[in-house]
Amino acid sequence: MTKGNINVSVENIFPLIKKFLYSDHEIFLRELISNATDATLKLKHLTSIGEAKVEYGNPKLEVKIDEEQKTLRIIDQGIGMTAEEVEKYINQVAFSGAEEFLEKYKDTAKDSGIIGHFGLGFYSAFMVAEKVEILTKSYKDEPAVRWICDGSPEFTLEETTDKTDRGTEIILHIAEDSLEFLEEGKIRELLLKYNKFMPVPIKFGTKTHTLSLPEDAPEDAVAETEEVDNIINNPTPAWTVAPSDLTSEDYMTFYHELYPMQFEEPLFNIHLNVDYPFNLTGILFFPKLSNNLNIEKDKIQLYQNQVYVTDEVKGIVPDFLMLLRGVIDSPDIPLNVSRSYLQADGAVKKISSYITKKVADKMASLINENRADYEQKWNDIKIVIEYGIVTEEKFAEKADKFTLYPTTDGKYFLWSELEEKLKPTQTDKDGNLIILYASNADEQHSYIQSAKDKGYEVLLLDSHIIPHVIQKLETSKEKISFARVDADHVNNLIKKDDPTISKLNDTEKESLKKNVEDAVQDKKFTVQLEDLDSNDAPFTITQPEFMRRMKDMQATGGGGMFGMGNLPEMYNLVVNSNSEFANQILKTENSEEKEGLVKHALDLAKLSQNLLKGKDLTDFIQRSYKQLEK
Repeated sequence: MTKGNINVSVENIFPLIKKFLYSDHEIFLRELISNATDATLKLKHLTSIGEAKVEYGNPKLEVKIDEEQKTLRIIDQGIGMTAEEVEKYINQVAFSGAEEFLEKYKDTAKDSGIIGHFGLGFYSAFMVAEKVEILTKSYKDEPAVRWICDGSPEFTLEETTDKTDRGTEIILHIAEDSLEFLEEGKIRELLLKYNKFMPVPIKFGTKTHTLSLPEDAPEDAVAETEEVDNIINNPTPAWTVAPSDLTSEDYMTFYHELYPMQFEEPLFNIHLNVDYPFNLTGILFFPKLSNNLNIEKDKIQLYQNQVYVTDEVKGIVPDFLMLLRGVIDSPDIPLNVSRSYLQADGAVKKISSYITKKVADKMASLINENRADYEQKWNDIKIVIEYGIVTEEKFAEKADKFTLYPTTDGKYFLWSELEEKLKPTQTDKDGNLIILYASNADEQHSYIQSAKDKGYEVLLLDSHIIPHVIQKLETSKEKISFARVDADHVNNLIKKDDPTISKLNDTEKESLKKNVEDAVQDKKFTVQLEDLDSNDAPFTITQPEFMRRMKDMQATGGGGMFGMGNLPEMYNLVVNSNSEFANQILKTENSEEKEGLVKHALDLAKLSQNLLKGKDLTDFIQRSYKQLEK
């Protein structure tokens, strides 16, 4: 038997590991199963090249709990180790600069774990175990050995006849403060979280399997059952299979395997597969999003060689794609590193750019393959596309090929189609193309109708981030401007050279404006006289495009210099000086009646803009009933 000290530079390294190095104690199981998987796959490789003269067979890993003995075992049928290899890989741990490292990271352990980077994966066992045994037999014709360490730098290493089959068994004697890791439910939860898609089958107990009855079995026959291994993982998840070998049903099955509580089907998927200049595989799913910006639930999962790492993928996946679901697997993304490191890492930046390009290419192919189907799905995917246009320049450059602009009539245009359609009618006197839009077809119905009466198209742009999208389009494209239909009277939104004829002279106009201002007495409203068609509404409330857009941006976390405080409510009250009602105001001599007329017309205009509320609404209703009684 050999005794010795593990090659560490401080005697209290194990308490430090337990306290500082690993932020989340549960990952010990991930680390030990990852090691066992590596040992199995190494053997597979050695047998395939003829270096290992053994039968590979159908190896599996096994996890066993013994509550009485307070042990947890991880058993593999892999490459195993000789005494010399245990000495090399377990005892000669390179703890160079360990004190400095632990001191540096102890305050930020949660965000800066470094498992896998300092050869410490195995030692994560000491986070939950007071003693660890390794029972191992190499595939080479050498004796099995047992290694024991109780969490101090001292260890024992001896030959043993207790193990006759190839592979390694790690026996954790669970510490009193970690007894939760002897609960079957807890271990199952961890296996499903971290090891659900490991490439080697993992056995965790057994389950009852019902055998099929023969076709000629009598009606009262009872099917026999048998106990079989409970394999808790799927060793060949969809992202490891070539897309040509998968059906749409396979993708759906995998989606529900990833998200068992998600009952709605995704709209479509994007299969990622690249091996240069980095390795990356994965599948991204577009869920039905509508205008929902909630990204806290069912997030994209990051794996490294089929080992679950995290679902905190910010920095790896571009922000706008955080709204998607699915899996990304890349050995080039380091396990458990700080977010600031990820954002600075060259490989990670390339991966982010690749994913962006792949999604853009997929969207372009989808609309080309089936335009009608794409249009039908637009409302469920638009938030991702719009978010990408605003936040990702390379995506924005490609977006014209697949971004749709729906109208209030249910028609859909690509940008090039929209320009071609609108230029003949919606180019103003200065040569600018004015794109009219509504954010709520019901609330802005009267304004939409006024525009349509002029022969104009009105887009329906109703997502939360549309103000940002509009600003991006106006700055990236020449001589275009967006205007919401209720930002002004339609004549002012698209100004033409057509002369306007006024029924009132300047004196009458001044008198009309004063009459209205005296009656309104509300600083929120700026009275504005317009010579409109006599059939147009007498009073129209509009909100200046700039002010409303700033408010919308502020509501979604933007607005530039205006983002610091609340913007005031400001409206224009457009008075149609050519309407019969304007004449009626001028002709009414009784000042009280005149004020009543103006206020009632203002209330009607407010009502059309959903601005009449509370006491004002109650008073308006009562006043209207009284007029009906006359």
